[in-house]
Amino acid sequence: MARNPKTTGEHDGAGDPPGATRLPPREAIVEALMRLAAEQPWNDIEIGDIAREAGVSLAEFRDSYPSKGAVLGGFARMIDKQVLDGASDDLDDEPTRERLFDVLMRRLDAMDPYKPALRRIAVALRGDPLSLAALNQVALNSQRFMLASAGISTEGPLGRVKLQGVVIAFARTMEVWLDDDDPSLARTMAALDREIRNGERFMERADDVRRLTAPFRALAQSLTERGRRRRRRDDTRNEDDGNPLGGDPAAAI
Repeated sequence: MARNPKTTGEHDGAGDPPGATRLPPREAIVEALMRLAAEQPWNDIEIGDIAREAGVSLAEFRDSYPSKGAVLGGFARMIDKQVLDGASDDLDDEPTRERLFDVLMRRLDAMDPYKPALRRIAVALRGDPLSLAALNQVALNSQRFMLASAGISTEGPLGRVKLQGVVIAFARTMEVWLDDDDPSLARTMAALDREIRNGERFMERADDVRRLTAPFRALAQSLTERGRRRRRRDDTRNEDDGNPLGGDPAAAI
């Protein structure tokens, strides 16, 4: 179950009432950003606003995160921890599809208290390719642990493909989830099930292609290694022997 954003009586910053529980600075900053993002445009939020809302100094903010965007990474890690802390072995004997479905739905459940903020952030970043690329890396790191929690390996030749596929599948599911206000989340669950099944079919085809092309890849690797050995042999010659670069790549500048 997700930790709810700060409620009445829970102060993050200075002036806390006696006996109030104060969040650690990193967590307080994440919660502050998500509260602000739920109420105002993403691009209007300054780091000073976040620090004041969190009740931390700018020095504490800087010690915790290097930027506003990095706080989103902190949010992702917070959600990761909540999902992983809530993992159980109840589904260990279930098919892979069911285990992954359960993990990703628990991730959406953990994110639910922050849905208003995530709606605004998604709209603001949709046209920002640099931010989307950075968030993709954050998502890759998160989904690596989600797959591990579901007992799915991300190692091997197709591990990166599998990981990126889950990132895309979850992003598409989130688009549905952000507009799904039905408590049963029927549309969201249907979308997630569809994305997982599509991913399974894609990975089956990718594995087939990899097996069929194995002889060609082995030949290409052999030719590449042969070329590297020839270049190393040629580069042992000095300039007088016909190597105008003398083995120093910087000489070509």
